[in-house]
Amino acid sequence: MERSLTHIALFAALIAVLGLVPRLDLATGVPVTAQSLGIMLCGTVLGAKRGALAVLLFLLLVALGLPLLSGGRGGLGVFVGPTVGFLIGFPIAAFVAGWVMERTTLAPVWAAGAGAVIGGIGVLYPFGILGMSVVLDKTLPEAALLALVFLPGDILKAALAGLVTQAIARARPAALLSRA
Repeated sequence: MERSLTHIALFAALIAVLGLVPRLDLATGVPVTAQSLGIMLCGTVLGAKRGALAVLLFLLLVALGLPLLSGGRGGLGVFVGPTVGFLIGFPIAAFVAGWVMERTTLAPVWAAGAGAVIGGIGVLYPFGILGMSVVLDKTLPEAALLALVFLPGDILKAALAGLVTQAIARARPAALLSRA
């Protein structure tokens, strides 16, 4: 139990640190950041439940006003802005990435890459697109077109999640809780 709590807190902190990577603001108000890599890693390394809990802890801290989102954003206001769909989808994306990782016998690099793509892109994008559609008053197809700008970077992040997860599996197999 103590070990799980430590990992959950550590990965919530990882998501926050990845928000410090210089962001690129888009006209939509949704920044390109490295935080989605943290969401993917929560699932692929911690597994479905712990990964989702780490993301929920991060979102709780953001809701309480800590400036942990890229650009130093935090507070309840972020949950009514253009990023709301992505924020709501984050814990579900981490859960799905972890679920895929836990249920496949593929090598960690492939399982994590698949989990990151399925959870961090396939599951997360519909939430983000819906949020942008509502907040920006766009049709779903218009919002989907706006979201396409994120796809190349997110594919790269999914590949990176696979490589990082594989490195953890090789260096410290016991630390890969998604396979424990």
